[in-house]
Amino acid sequence: MVTPETTSEVIAPPRSEEYPNPTDQEQKTKRILIAVVIGAVILLAGLIFAIIVLMQPATPTDRIRDVFIIVVAFESLVIGVALIVLIVQLASLINLLQNEVRPILTATNETVNNLRGTAEFLGDNVVEPVIKLNGYLAGMNRVIELMGIKKK
Repeated sequence: MVTPETTSEVIAPPRSEEYPNPTDQEQKTKRILIAVVIGAVILLAGLIFAIIVLMQPATPTDRIRDVFIIVVAFESLVIGVALIVLIVQLASLINLLQNEVRPILTATNETVNNLRGTAEFLGDNVVEPVIKLNGYLAGMNRVIELMGIKKK
């Protein structure tokens, strides 16, 4: 037989709700932020190193200049292709809005107008006569009560 004095259970302390564990999304965001900061520091260090090297009198700056001109030309080519892709995507979005979303909105508007007409029809032809009938029956009931035929 086991008594409470002889058991040696380890009870975990209650978790504080004030400091919940960070979610995976928060951890991922922190990792990305750290990677961006490290990348910026490395880029800045490389830039400082390149400036120091280019300031030396024996450095062939004309060859380095030509390489940078080629890199900038290639970069402008990549940006041009990205702009063309962006324009094509924008045209696709406009086409989607005009040919698919607008008909859906038109059909929805027609449905709402149809429902409005149906509600008006039901109000005029069903609800209004029922209300009038209830009024007549209530009046007739009161007349019968006044005549003493029916007791309250």
